[in-house]
Amino acid sequence: MSPQQSDTEPKHALVTEIECCDRWQVYFRLQELDIPCQCQAHKPLSAEVRTADVALQIWSVVNRVSRPQKELATWLNHCWTLRCNA
Repeated sequence: MSPQQSDTEPKHALVTEIECCDRWQVYFRLQELDIPCQCQAHKPLSAEVRTADVALQIWSVVNRVSRPQKELATWLNHCWTLRCNA
């Protein structure tokens, strides 16, 4: 970390290994969620990860576009069967 950076400054994360058309879909969804990000032709998508919540939102968006629909449905059904001990 440089002397001018602090722990409170936003960190950038590269989201890679996303198909080209999916990358733009992720970019536009992150924009809708007000997550600062950049996506240029032939370059990886980058997004600011300021909090754990933002990291989870990015993971969720990437997961949504990169996984097969059947796998997502199975995962969702599994979530509905879990017991909550609140």
